Amino acid sequence: MNEQWIETLRALRVMPVIQIEDAKDAVKLAQVLSDNGLPAAEITFRSAAAAESIRLIREALPDLILCAGTVLTPAQVDLAMKAGADFIVSPGFNPTTVKYCLEKGVKIIPGVNSPSQVEQALELGVTALKFFPAEASGGINMLKSLTGPYGNIQLMPTGGVKPANLMEYLAIPQVIACGGTWIAPTAAIRDNDWETIANNVRETCKLVNA
Repeated sequence: MNEQWIETLRALRVMPVIQIEDAKDAVKLAQVLSDNGLPAAEITFRSAAAAESIRLIREALPDLILCAGTVLTPAQVDLAMKAGADFIVSPGFNPTTVKYCLEKGVKIIPGVNSPSQVEQALELGVTALKFFPAEASGGINMLKSLTGPYGNIQLMPTGGVKPANLMEYLAIPQVIACGGTWIAPTAAIRDNDWETIANNVRETCKLVNA
């Protein structure tokens, strides 16, 4: 899958995965990410503020790479796309949600952590996949095992990926980017601790660029 949006993710290397509890914090957070080197955000539907946060970010920073994460249902797909998300990320492989996205022409990266799920995805022509939960599912070793028989898949590991193991994941050719849950912790967003988040972004960029 050599579509431009996948190549954009590959150039980014890390996708900040974010849970926003209050939509009023969304634009400032996105600005901090962008200003410090990561102009992207995966806003998860783990909170009721997700759709409004996506809408506000899209209006304020139209060029930001913006996706909706933890999308579980077709209804959430509709909310996310109406709000302005570029694509959808789901934690698991729900055929109903994946097929809905494909029918609507919506880009989706569904979650997998087993050969059977990879084959379900390939059956539908989906090759860009989220490996989740990465560390709990066997981490680097499991990922290498999956990419052996399925060399054409492209993966975004998320869950347990952190600065200490980030470069090991990114060294695998089929890994396009990693989900960075450590970059903007929910507590830091709630406390408006923008300097901590800015520092996390700068340190992550420094690590990747080194």
